[in-house]
Amino acid sequence: MNTHLKIAPVLETERLILRSHSANDFADCAAMWRDPQVVRYTIGSESPPQRTWLRLLAYRGLWSLLGFGYWAVQSKSGGRYIGELGYADFHRNLAPSIDGIPEIGWALATQSHGQGYATEALRAVIAWGDAHLNVARTVCIIHRDNAVSIHLARKFGYLIELRAATNDEPHLLLARDRSR
Repeated sequence: MNTHLKIAPVLETERLILRSHSANDFADCAAMWRDPQVVRYTIGSESPPQRTWLRLLAYRGLWSLLGFGYWAVQSKSGGRYIGELGYADFHRNLAPSIDGIPEIGWALATQSHGQGYATEALRAVIAWGDAHLNVARTVCIIHRDNAVSIHLARKFGYLIELRAATNDEPHLLLARDRSR
């Protein structure tokens, strides 16, 4: 892993700046994680402020501990907080285990949906990962009813590896090999 990075490198796309989270992102991040449309397929219920604060701290800590992590996404025009995305290793209790495999994830504020921002940001982050992560594959976990995110993941070469068998575990595990 690229362990010498301590904070997220700034990535720029045509319309976006991807950068480290800061304490100034807390209000926008907290609003996003309280939005029922955002949490429906991600964490399942609204996030209280303390949980969102811990999320922000974890995003910064991922970079220090692993050399990869999450970026805050903001628009170049106006500097508006759009959402967040990146890689993590959450040490999930899954079978098969994905420990040690960077897991990509993304969440955008509802007002930013449907404008191509997720595609634009993911393209930049996946290119960064291909260039800097010393791994053969990355994974993502998506709720099986989240057709938009499944389509987006497939667009970047993620293929379904495992389908959940019960309603108690409604997520899919998708994987992308660097060669794809």
